[in-house]
Amino acid sequence: MHVKHYCDEKDRAAWLWRYRHANSYAIDSGKIPAKLTHIYDSTKAASEKLSLALSNRPQIVENSHLLSSYPVDIVVEAASQDAVKDVALSIIQNRRDLMIMSAGALLDESILDVLVDACRDFKKTIYLPSGAIAGLDALRSVRHELESVSIETTKHPDSLRGAKFFETSDVNLDSIVGPTILYDGPARDAVSLFPANINVAALLSLAGFGSLRTSVKIVANPHTDKNIHHIVAEGKFGKMDFTVENLPDPANPKTSRLAILSAIETLRAYCSDDVRVGT
Repeated sequence: MHVKHYCDEKDRAAWLWRYRHANSYAIDSGKIPAKLTHIYDSTKAASEKLSLALSNRPQIVENSHLLSSYPVDIVVEAASQDAVKDVALSIIQNRRDLMIMSAGALLDESILDVLVDACRDFKKTIYLPSGAIAGLDALRSVRHELESVSIETTKHPDSLRGAKFFETSDVNLDSIVGPTILYDGPARDAVSLFPANINVAALLSLAGFGSLRTSVKIVANPHTDKNIHHIVAEGKFGKMDFTVENLPDPANPKTSRLAILSAIETLRAYCSDDVRVGT
């Protein structure tokens, strides 16, 4: 879904912010050669709290659609799948690049198709960081030879609380005493039932095999303090089998620390003119 990037200057970024404090601090500290100019959160108090914590305070906007109305180069979504559905198209139409953290929203084909067409029409790019998993470069390289892709994600029950899945499930997280499979099915349904927990499944689907053919298993394990992703891909190319064990982010246990570091590196690469490693 990437098209050629046509922006001349890459020194400004607007941040559609909710959980990812570390990303904003990475800009503020100079780790990312950019300027954070505007932020938005559905709760203004949260925006004010973040702004006050930064040395170079960004402007708080009253409406998420206003982010792309300013002379910025890229808008970063770090809020929710609903935020993607609400503002992604208008950002591209305003000729701004967009980085999406809530990749699960793109498993809705009607949304993905519209955004792909918009990227082509307006010559802008949508960036999807690798998040909490590894191997996406390799998976994209062999996507035309894939025959099966699966991911098993294991998390502590506390990291799964509040997921939409539990609105219709009889599972009591407090009663789980050992590894328990909560979900076993296609990625498309997984990202809908666990929207804050399983964006990794969406990334796998988008990288290679599709949301209906990518198999997802979600396991709650009260004996782990990590977010563990075991990925297996097979096809004419051979087989890939790898496991990533992530520590949850202290500020948001639903998200792995690696997911935040991946977002920082994606934005750093966007803002830098240097050697690019990887596909």
